[in-house]
Amino acid sequence: MGGLNGGPDIAHLIQVALTPVFMISAIGVTLNVLTSRLARIVDRARAMEDQLARSDPNERRDLPGMLQALSRRSGYINTAITLIIISALAIALVVVMLFVDAFVRWELSALIAILFIISMLSLAAALLAFLIEVRIATATVQIGILAAQRQDQGS
Repeated sequence: MGGLNGGPDIAHLIQVALTPVFMISAIGVTLNVLTSRLARIVDRARAMEDQLARSDPNERRDLPGMLQALSRRSGYINTAITLIIISALAIALVVVMLFVDAFVRWELSALIAILFIISMLSLAAALLAFLIEVRIATATVQIGILAAQRQDQGS
């Protein structure tokens, strides 16, 4: 991996560093999706809180349960955001360590591998938290449909 003067081959080093950089880009897109979902959850919760404050007791009975579901969803989305940011930071450190390893000639292979594993585990955990949030959202919609059907049958 030597260049003209025995130094690192920069072109090869950049090629090796590109894969983690593409991963950071994919993480950024996923982070955008997560933050958009969180914003929608927060907006919906605020609207429900306003409705709860303005409605009479008969109209309120489903709202506390719906707010609790939104709270659970926001917790999972927050967890996913935190984990995916940890993943991106670990990948960024992998790229830095690749260059440090090439130029300073420290043996950082084990540290690079550990950071990459941490990034992958954190990304997997973030996706799992996101999956749970989506499942809660889907279950909440189905419960709302069933409740509406019961109200229609009762009228």
